[in-house]
Amino acid sequence: MTRTVPLVVYVLAAGIFAMVTSEFAVAGLMPQLAEGLGTGIERIGYLVTIFAVAMAVGGPVLTMALLRVPPKTALLVIIAVFLAGNVLAALAASYPVMVVARVVSGVASQAFFGIAVSMCARVVDERMRGRAVGVAMSGLMLGTLLGLPLATFVGGRLGWQAAFWTISALTVIAAILTVAYVRDPARPDAAAAPSASLRDELAVLRRPQFLLAIVSSTLIIGATFSAFSFFTPVLTRVTGFGEGTVPLLLLAYGAATLIGNAVVGRLADRRTVATLLTGTALNAVSLAGLALFTDVPAAAVAFMLGIGLTGVTMNPAMAVRVQRAGSTAPLVNTVHASFITLGVVLGSAIGSALIPGHGLRAPIVLGVVLAVLAILTILPALASRHLRTGDRDEAAEPALSPV
Repeated sequence: MTRTVPLVVYVLAAGIFAMVTSEFAVAGLMPQLAEGLGTGIERIGYLVTIFAVAMAVGGPVLTMALLRVPPKTALLVIIAVFLAGNVLAALAASYPVMVVARVVSGVASQAFFGIAVSMCARVVDERMRGRAVGVAMSGLMLGTLLGLPLATFVGGRLGWQAAFWTISALTVIAAILTVAYVRDPARPDAAAAPSASLRDELAVLRRPQFLLAIVSSTLIIGATFSAFSFFTPVLTRVTGFGEGTVPLLLLAYGAATLIGNAVVGRLADRRTVATLLTGTALNAVSLAGLALFTDVPAAAVAFMLGIGLTGVTMNPAMAVRVQRAGSTAPLVNTVHASFITLGVVLGSAIGSALIPGHGLRAPIVLGVVLAVLAILTILPALASRHLRTGDRDEAAEPALSPV
């Protein structure tokens, strides 16, 4: 088995980039969408929630429907569904049509994440799973760093429809790359006994360590998004930065996530639990620092970058822990992705509810609480050598052909 990350993982990263760009596009195009669809900003905001709920609920359902399908075919079906959702969004002339488009896109996006992470784990040696997932997740970080500004720029200059046509073009490119470079497993038994496979995957979902792992992921991401969701109003209304400066600060935040993801991807395999504990503890410190020193510009920026380095960047380590506590199967990874999405929804929703009574610092304090709770759910994994480092007596799970 190769000790380098195969090309197929970079292809999966390209698909993730397209999907994350679509996910975040609405946030950057709210005024244009409100005007174009003849509705209010608040209803456009619901499109973000609708997309997230569709991901969390519909993603596992679509994955289950594709369990009998070879992985490459499953990816292409998902990409086709995702493309249909974005084309529908580009053609939408009313709010209800846009709602349908976002539901379709959200379901496909989550299913792609789950199958992509599963494939990353199976095309490399077990000791390189974290690194492979980290490379794939760079598509997520680049979606934040480059995809959102790209969609916002195109939408602002050429209209919001052009943004969704651009995302559709990115999706077509991802499809072409998938056709060219993704290969189905050579093992003849890889797709055998689909009903047994489904039973096995459902059984994994009841394992205590797996349940602890997905709760940890929910809390880690919830802690991060309880702050990230409100960076713009916090930085302008509390810290005192001008609106023209905030995009540059968010760009720096995106760069920090890219760096952190690369580092965590390297550490996730041999020091899985230690990486999660250290990263989450540092995230809690950064969140606490931002809450305490929000009105001190230099300190606020430093702690914001700290959140970027240690928040969503835990994804590779979270994925490795889930795969060791559960399996590398697509449904298991899609369910994990759904709980990550649940963390996004909870962090932003509870944070929003706290603001009217407690101010803009309240969501950041919520993030500290969630990060501390996350640490408590990670600690039990210290008792398992396999969860900590991947070492075990039995033979490692066989890997699939890389390309």
